Amino acid sequence: MKIKVCGMKYAENIQALTKLNPDFMGFIFYDRSPRFALTELDVDQTSNMPVHIKKVAVFVDENPEDIIHVCDEYKIDMVQLHGTESVEFCQKLKNAEFEIIKAFGIDDDFDFEKTIPYNEVVDYFLFDTKSQAYGGSGKYFDWALLKDYQLNIPYFLSGGISLENLNAIKKIDDNRLVAIDVNSRFEIKPGLKDIEAVKILINRVRDEF
Repeated sequence: MKIKVCGMKYAENIQALTKLNPDFMGFIFYDRSPRFALTELDVDQTSNMPVHIKKVAVFVDENPEDIIHVCDEYKIDMVQLHGTESVEFCQKLKNAEFEIIKAFGIDDDFDFEKTIPYNEVVDYFLFDTKSQAYGGSGKYFDWALLKDYQLNIPYFLSGGISLENLNAIKKIDDNRLVAIDVNSRFEIKPGLKDIEAVKILINRVRDEF
């Protein structure tokens, strides 16, 4: 199981997290988010990050040309699309040689057939709890709904993941689940992670999963 820590913003916090070697580090480039990275993020921070930590940029219904420009500037490896982006939209970014994560907000009424058209244009899906804020809600959805997902594309699990529900995640018997994505449950304030809590998480996941 791999680990993505999302919503990073502050220089010292990014540096401290880097020392823990998460598999993915996420930066939110959605200007309505309290974790909007561009208010603090310096290009040097992402440019000099170890290559084994994949840098993920999160966007919501942004212009694809602007996404490509920002990701090139900040040396981003993966683009996470959290809005209503179409298959054609994803293909444009795929053609620009970024790995693509397409996120879907899940609730009891979600139809997993919505994922099918994206089968050829994404590298991963991310299943998060549906919210008006496009993530970071601290709430988790009913993980039993994952049984309705029929494709072979691997996915990240997000939404309210904490130290308290790791044992429940261990019970999800699905080899397509390749990473957990944590954010608000490990924060001191939006964009500032509790490094000691993240360290406990990373050690537990790597020891137990």
